[in-house]
Amino acid sequence: MARIKQLSKHLINQIAAGEVIERPASVVKELVENSIDAGATKISIETANDCRDIRVADNGSGIHPDDIVLAFSKHATSKIATDEDLYSITTLGFRGEALSSIISISKLTCTTRTKDFETGTKVKCENSEVSKVETGCAIGTIMEVKDLFYNLPARLKFLRNPNTEFSYIQELVQSLAIAHPEVAIELKKNGKTMLKTSGQNFLLQTIKEVYSSDVTSHMKEINREDKDFGLKITGYVTTPDYTRSSKKGYHTYINSRTVKCPIFQKAIDMAYKNLIASGKYPLVVLNLEIPPEDVDVNVHPTKKEVRYKNTNQIFNFIITAITGGLSNFTQPAANSFSQQEAAFTQEPDFTSSFKPTVQSSPAKSNVLSFSRYTTDDDTNYFSGLKKEPADVKPVPPIPQAFQPVEQKQFFTPAEVKPQEEENIIGQYKNTYILIEKEDGLEIVDQHIAEERYIYEKLKSQKEPASQLLFLSDPVSVTPTEAELIKENLDKFEKFGYGIEFTGPNEVTFRKVPQMIAKVNPREILADIFANIEGDIDNLEEKILITTSCKASVKAGQKLSTWQMQEIIKKWRTTQMPYTCPHGRPITKTIPHKQIAGFFQRNQ
Repeated sequence: MARIKQLSKHLINQIAAGEVIERPASVVKELVENSIDAGATKISIETANDCRDIRVADNGSGIHPDDIVLAFSKHATSKIATDEDLYSITTLGFRGEALSSIISISKLTCTTRTKDFETGTKVKCENSEVSKVETGCAIGTIMEVKDLFYNLPARLKFLRNPNTEFSYIQELVQSLAIAHPEVAIELKKNGKTMLKTSGQNFLLQTIKEVYSSDVTSHMKEINREDKDFGLKITGYVTTPDYTRSSKKGYHTYINSRTVKCPIFQKAIDMAYKNLIASGKYPLVVLNLEIPPEDVDVNVHPTKKEVRYKNTNQIFNFIITAITGGLSNFTQPAANSFSQQEAAFTQEPDFTSSFKPTVQSSPAKSNVLSFSRYTTDDDTNYFSGLKKEPADVKPVPPIPQAFQPVEQKQFFTPAEVKPQEEENIIGQYKNTYILIEKEDGLEIVDQHIAEERYIYEKLKSQKEPASQLLFLSDPVSVTPTEAELIKENLDKFEKFGYGIEFTGPNEVTFRKVPQMIAKVNPREILADIFANIEGDIDNLEEKILITTSCKASVKAGQKLSTWQMQEIIKKWRTTQMPYTCPHGRPITKTIPHKQIAGFFQRNQ
């Protein structure tokens, strides 16, 4: 083995650069974050030469001429000074590694000036050597990086094609621009402007500039604060009916620092669970403000990873904030809902599995139970109307002594203002309800609109009404299914199912939820097991989803205008009116301008 010797300063910097500077986007990140830390309100980024030439100019505070050479040495920084500072970081940069790493793998020129000097300083760096001269320039700093990785051919060989490398830069700059709407940021590629924000310090406007007005029209504001623990989360998230094919739209920040935090991402995924289809993701812009001493950002040189002092608390706080922001309800007046409903307005328990906070609205408390009617076309339909329409014949009441229904009142009626009737045009293909709106034509899928309402209704009920079955054919199940049912009889019971074993692999239904009394029990079990798909832990949710689906009006079923009004009226009261529990969109509006434009009536 060779003798041990001290590595040169330049080689040490090159090794360190391998951790800090992975690709051209890493250079942009370090330089732009320095500009933001310097208080810049305008930042310009330009790339050329296949992203190996990078120029970042800002109007920040600049670098003092006596500090300029020191700034390019390893572990030199103005952002921390003591051990305590490391655990209370408020700046984006603090390690003092970036500039020394960059000058070891590129040719860099820095031109800078502070407000206290009439002239500036120009520094040239190559092979970790620094020289400086006096020069004239504006207040601020210009960093020009040339021939990135010129002396590391191995690293250069592993770079992706120029377009891919620029896409990494663009995604990074988008994220930084959204995190700092108070800063006007411009990104150019070979002289062409690819991104430009106005720096108006208005987040929604910045999102619109980065993406489009179509995105912002689908966004809900998130604003939640816990003063006791110093937590606050703000931003915007898209409604479940607007999705993307990847998580690239997850813009998550801790104290305005871009992070790739698995806890944050898991919380977002959980909040949207059963709201969007599998493989689809929302666009999210969320900034979590947390006391610096409660989060560790010094986990990795790239500073993208963080550790929390109380992970569960953060996880629950994020989920609750998103769920509340997406919910389509307002808090009812005091005493307008029952004690059973009030029990569901408390903070959710996250110790086992997350269940969104459910709050009642006056519209929901207007319903006592589902009543069954038969129309002239012999169509069964569940409704909560207090009076019967002219074209509907009520089923004669069954004497109380012969009623097999378990009588359970789960809502107390409240006085509410009558809702305006929807301007329903009719049905399309006996599946979609057409509604004329002020701004266009709204198309609603009748099955999944009612499914959403019933799903939320069942989820909020403490004891759903059940229908006792006098006769029920035995249902054969596999040994695995039999074991699953035995272990989860309480979960079935919770949603109104009573199941008894008549043999080792044979069950019979003693009762079922009242709303699906006419559905074949064999079909119910088959659907529940088909939906599990290996997710045994989520059985309760699958039972709920299957029940909601079976109880809803079917696609292809002809409805009267009154029935359509009832479906729409109830659907409008739901917390999450965007998608069904399977994640399918419920409604689509075609703008009137688009329709008029097709017929050339825009003049």
